[in-house]
Amino acid sequence: MAAWYAVAQALALALVLAGLHRPLGEYMARVYTSGKDLRVERGFYRVLGVDPRAEQTWSQYLRALLAFSLVGLLLLYAMQRLQTVLPYHLGLPPVGEHLAFNTAASFVANTNWQSYSPELTVGYAVQAAGLAVQNVVSAAVGIGVVIALLRGFARRRAGTIGNFWVDLTRGTLRILLPGAAIGAVVLIAGGVVQNWSGFTDVATLAGGVQSVPGGPVASQESIKLLGTNGGGFFNANSAHPFENPTPWTNLVEVVLMLAIPFSLPRTMGRMLGDTRQGHAILAAMATIFAVSLAALTLFEWHATGDAPAAAGGAMEGKELRFGVAGSALFATTSTLTSTGAVNSMHDSYTALGGMMPMLNMMFGEVAPGGVGSGLYGMLVLAIIAVFLGGLMVGRTPEYLGKKIGPREIKLASLYILVTPVLVLTGTALSFAIPGVRADVEATSIWNPGVHGFSEVLYAFTSAANNNGSAFAGLTANTPWFNTALGVAMLLGRFLPILFVLALAGSLAAQDRVPATVGTLPTHRPQFVGLLTGVTVVVTALTYFPALALGPLAEGL
Repeated sequence: MAAWYAVAQALALALVLAGLHRPLGEYMARVYTSGKDLRVERGFYRVLGVDPRAEQTWSQYLRALLAFSLVGLLLLYAMQRLQTVLPYHLGLPPVGEHLAFNTAASFVANTNWQSYSPELTVGYAVQAAGLAVQNVVSAAVGIGVVIALLRGFARRRAGTIGNFWVDLTRGTLRILLPGAAIGAVVLIAGGVVQNWSGFTDVATLAGGVQSVPGGPVASQESIKLLGTNGGGFFNANSAHPFENPTPWTNLVEVVLMLAIPFSLPRTMGRMLGDTRQGHAILAAMATIFAVSLAALTLFEWHATGDAPAAAGGAMEGKELRFGVAGSALFATTSTLTSTGAVNSMHDSYTALGGMMPMLNMMFGEVAPGGVGSGLYGMLVLAIIAVFLGGLMVGRTPEYLGKKIGPREIKLASLYILVTPVLVLTGTALSFAIPGVRADVEATSIWNPGVHGFSEVLYAFTSAANNNGSAFAGLTANTPWFNTALGVAMLLGRFLPILFVLALAGSLAAQDRVPATVGTLPTHRPQFVGLLTGVTVVVTALTYFPALALGPLAEGL
């Protein structure tokens, strides 16, 4: 019965995503190629003093993006520190400086790592006007960056790659806000809470009194998923019945996470004039997703021990209403995108089952990845694959009509190296610096041994890849983790963006190269296999020693 449910769930998801892929992908292509501005958009441009017809070089685009993100970081930090003077603060005190920095960095970087219980730490003003706003605009930033990269492939001898302010505005007003509104209505219909009632005291059956939290949950739940952000309104995140009450809302939330990332390859095909290229990227993404989902589900179903055998699987840390299949689907989706939301506790998974969400993030979250970031990550890997394929068979390294020269390979290589350096350095420093190690072992790690190492490795993997999920047995609300993880989130977000925009500028400046007999075909199944293999091998060679010290040692 459980196996049939898992198969039916996967088929239903595939059908819904197949139905969304073409119309949503083509709609997004029209959004970013249209020469017309909406009236409300023209109003924004006047307020900002922006000429929507003035295009930017890659460095100007980057400076605008960084300036916008810095302002968002400072505003969100200030809102947390000044929470008591804001409306709807619910009597909660100001957020401490280290935690406020970590949270501001987290939401601006589209990570949504939370070292705190949201319902007991931030009021509705910070939730709705601070965190939810960043959920929208940080996602719009990610989509804008991949659109700039696609323009780099599409243009010939151009010095510009678009206008950041136009891309930000259109992504926000034409894609994310309408999509989030539709998602919120569906979730409210499914029983997700949406109110401003604060805490309500209710009498329990035992004669006591319990405070039940409320809040504008559905509106934030929708954009946290659609924008692949992931931060929960409640500490239990999407395991909380007020955020995710039923199996069918669970499937709706999975669809929201995957809708834009799995549709962007269609946008790519339309913008480049060759939908076959988008199909190849989509096939590589779907292959990795399917294999990862199957592996995690099997690891959790076939856990050893009397309790898993009696329950029909490893049910510790999972909600009965979702079961193993619903939990595995949500976890795979959340960690192969950059969402990081959870409907079960990853720390309670089996050793090898818990390794799968970690491995999903180590892949670079490209299958299908976060909104925008997944596609530009996969395109960087495609450049690496083309280069390696050219070396092996003696063909000219070209991709999508552009030569892949030394500059492009250097930028792609730097992109690939950023997150492993952040993950492995942060994990190593947590155990190598005597004072930090003593503090970590005394206050943060409640599961000593190899599992404790896995918890720290997971934390830095999540932060550097802008995911936000956690092995929740780790107490991360400490000065070291708040600071180190905050820095990892910012560098893990903006250094790759720098390299992608520089790559876009380099490609846009080139002329198109006509395909010849020496050009490696990149729309065929052979290239899909090569790209999938490169994604797996790069990850395996980089992270295998760390995995061998943690989840592999524990599981084997």
